Amino acid sequence: MTGRLRAPTGRYGGKTAEERQAERRRRFLDAALQLFGDTPGYRATTVAALSEAAGLSTRQFYEEFRTLEDVLTALHLEVNAWAEQAVLAAVTGAENLPLAERVAAIFHAYAANVTGDPRRIRITFVEIIGVSPRLEEQRLARRARWVDLVCAQAEAAVARGEAAPRDYRLAATAFIGSVNGLLHDWTAGWVHATLDEVVDELVRQLLGILRPPGWKPSHGA
Repeated sequence: MTGRLRAPTGRYGGKTAEERQAERRRRFLDAALQLFGDTPGYRATTVAALSEAAGLSTRQFYEEFRTLEDVLTALHLEVNAWAEQAVLAAVTGAENLPLAERVAAIFHAYAANVTGDPRRIRITFVEIIGVSPRLEEQRLARRARWVDLVCAQAEAAVARGEAAPRDYRLAATAFIGSVNGLLHDWTAGWVHATLDEVVDELVRQLLGILRPPGWKPSHGA
């Protein structure tokens, strides 16, 4: 299959072709979240099984996607976008809070989003690994986006006199690895702690990075 089949045009059942296409795509992605993120997993799912779970035909699948990898690619981006939206909303809501409270609010929002549905954790941290060079590039690009977000928050804290001035990119990269690993292990049941305890530990780690021993915040920060 070299490309998607051409989708029908015109209005049918009160919906435009674009609306029907969006609805079909949504049904395939919802079915993929279940099959890829739970049982049987991405590698054991077939186009026929995904189509059946979506209540659609394989012909309709190929009208929306070329391969199952295309579905996983779209789903991985969507899961990350949901988490990013939750974090950005928390950033806005916590803008006037002191640093420690601000960091805690942001990480509680992120953790609640990604752990609220274990299938999202599996898509992000398990199923996407080792699929293809294209997906590995996407995974690293998406991680870099999270690193950029942490760096931006660190620079904002520096500007407020709440954090030590430095280049935070290396530290942020290491920290994001800690976040991903700890949340994955917690979801898998390998970490015996509550989610609040996990978030508190991550907050302490980040505050330790932003405020190293011997550094003093500006007055009132």
